[in-house]
Amino acid sequence: MKKVKERLPYLLTVLISELLLLLGWLYVKDGANLFQQTDNTTMEEVLCRVLEITDDDQKIGSLGDMYYLERNIRFDAEILKGPRKGERIQVQQLIDNVSTIGVEPVEKGDKVFAYLTDAGGTEIWSAGDYYRSGQMGLLLFFFCAALILFGRKKGFNTVLSLGFTCIAIFAVFVPSILSGHNPYLFSCLICLYVIAMTLALVSGFSRKSLASALGCAGGVLVAGLMTVIMSHLMKLTGFLDDDSLYVYLLNPDKPINLKAILFAANIIGALGATMDVSMSLSSSLQELTEKVPDIGFGALFLSGIRIGQDIMGTMANTLVLAYIGSSLSTVLLFLSYQSSLLQLLNREIIIAELLQALSGSIGILFTIPISTLAASLLYKRQHSSLLTGIK
Repeated sequence: MKKVKERLPYLLTVLISELLLLLGWLYVKDGANLFQQTDNTTMEEVLCRVLEITDDDQKIGSLGDMYYLERNIRFDAEILKGPRKGERIQVQQLIDNVSTIGVEPVEKGDKVFAYLTDAGGTEIWSAGDYYRSGQMGLLLFFFCAALILFGRKKGFNTVLSLGFTCIAIFAVFVPSILSGHNPYLFSCLICLYVIAMTLALVSGFSRKSLASALGCAGGVLVAGLMTVIMSHLMKLTGFLDDDSLYVYLLNPDKPINLKAILFAANIIGALGATMDVSMSLSSSLQELTEKVPDIGFGALFLSGIRIGQDIMGTMANTLVLAYIGSSLSTVLLFLSYQSSLLQLLNREIIIAELLQALSGSIGILFTIPISTLAASLLYKRQHSSLLTGIK
């Protein structure tokens, strides 16, 4: 009976998390018609395995004054999935050093996608992307297994919370944007859901979780406010690149608000880092309170600030370097074609990356005192309650 009572909050957390995801998905799914193909053109796509390379033809082609190398690889393949599973087809892979530069030639045993096209009544199968989900699945399995191996019960709960987070993003948040709902509202709701669900699963219903949740929510709120204020002051539009334009044109009748997408990207990006910092502080201060029960509120708060100062330097670097790494190719390209460094640093795509890094870092900075204050108040209040009960 005691074990059932102890597990009841955990089971309720899982049940409520699933229920909220289901209700959210049901609410947004009907309007997300942009997930569906709207044109009448269809192209059959199959997954196949390369059985044998039958021909590898290379020749020199010309386009005006420019010459290029064209390589046409033909191979027999077996369809692995779908109604045509087991059927043997002949596929061609076209590679040149102009339009398909960087494409690796197929080899026997590779798994690739093939597309069927109709050329004057003749069926032609063309090779597409490589099938990489298998390798990525193995890496994901190793990651989850490592979490469970090292964290055991908490590791399993971490994997479970990660699964809920991914479902919330891809099954609720993304469809909500495509269905025309307010991205500002739904990004905030998703952040609140992830904070509450993750901390409840990983740490349970405790003062530590509450202190961490308050600090994380405060940091995300600051990061969001910085994004809104600076976007207005710098007159950002959200049109960062071609992808932004395509997103804007998805629904011409009711275009997606790209400034809201920028806001959502910033707070979701900052969420993980702020949650990490808030939990580290809350856990450290709880341990300190248990080891030194007589520590005062002021000493506990100052200890949290000192711990936070050590966390701050490395975590801010982590966030900034993550954004720099994700946009490194863009920076290299612009530096190659941009003569003025000042003009480069004022391009909206670069400014947006800097805004993400800086607003997230400011969010981390404010997470430290908020988490420390919340933890100090909650832990000392708990300690005082215990002393009162003893007396």
